[in-house]
Amino acid sequence: MAVFTEVSFEEAGELLERLRLGKLHKLEGCAGGIENTNYFVSTDQGDYVLTLFERLSLQQLPFYLRLMKHLALNGIPVPDPAADCDGEIVHQLKGKPAAVVDRLRGQSELHPEPSHCAVVGAMLANMHLVARSFDRQQANLRGLAWWNETVPQVLPHITPAQSDLLQSELAYQNHVGASAAYAALPRGPIHADLFRDNVMFDNAPGSKAPVLTGFFDFYFAGVDTWLFDLAVCLNDWCVKLDCGVSDEPRASAFLQAYAKVRPLQAAERQLLPAMLRAAALRFWLSRLWDLHLPRQASMLQAHDPSHFERVLRRRVLDAKMYAQPLETAPA
Repeated sequence: MAVFTEVSFEEAGELLERLRLGKLHKLEGCAGGIENTNYFVSTDQGDYVLTLFERLSLQQLPFYLRLMKHLALNGIPVPDPAADCDGEIVHQLKGKPAAVVDRLRGQSELHPEPSHCAVVGAMLANMHLVARSFDRQQANLRGLAWWNETVPQVLPHITPAQSDLLQSELAYQNHVGASAAYAALPRGPIHADLFRDNVMFDNAPGSKAPVLTGFFDFYFAGVDTWLFDLAVCLNDWCVKLDCGVSDEPRASAFLQAYAKVRPLQAAERQLLPAMLRAAALRFWLSRLWDLHLPRQASMLQAHDPSHFERVLRRRVLDAKMYAQPLETAPA
């Protein structure tokens, strides 16, 4: 989250009253994240998050917001977009498309244990299954096509060793993406950015298990393989942040909990190492892009790209242990 567009107390209050969410008491810009303008807002009726979309268009936004509404209505704990009197959930503020969603209770767990990973893994699988009945289509906008467009833009800003890794991995992912095994992977709407800071827990005193209160920040969501979504999670929830090495107890807990709800197909098991590499490439590339080609914003905090470079290098080494011809992968 960041603040690219300044919103006044009066402007925010007028929108909230139009949405029948009460009288504004507090407006606070959110630090962290790098895509949209975000404010925490409090009214006499509750706490909400106001988002102004800096890159997504009016045509793209209904997919994200309607997906959240669909998940919320079907028992997945996610923020629910507020509608106006005409039922519209995409609004206008300061000439930008905007949305207001309820603010989830609790806090993120930045140092997860296997028990946290298990809870998130099970809910991720449930989310995938529920999202199958969502009737809108939109590709993952940070998928393979974006990687091919963006790599040439960042190459002038990185070292020769980094350039070699980036280009070789992109070539490998293009090969994977053209394979029959990849085409056979099950897919549907995915979160695509479900990091530790996009999940909330609210643990009551004396609770024996983590209480998950919700997934949020769906603004990278799109239709892609479920396996890619799982790989994104494993690369954040289940790695050691100082070195990028997989934490096996956490990874095992996450995978087992996910598979208990939705068992992995044979093609998914074979291609998991490749998708772990793909997820590492996606976030290394986006962080390089944000660092070297930044936008101006108040409170903007760019993420360090070196973390996902380490993760990618480690995933490439690990994948050699599981190498199989892609064309022979069972569907």
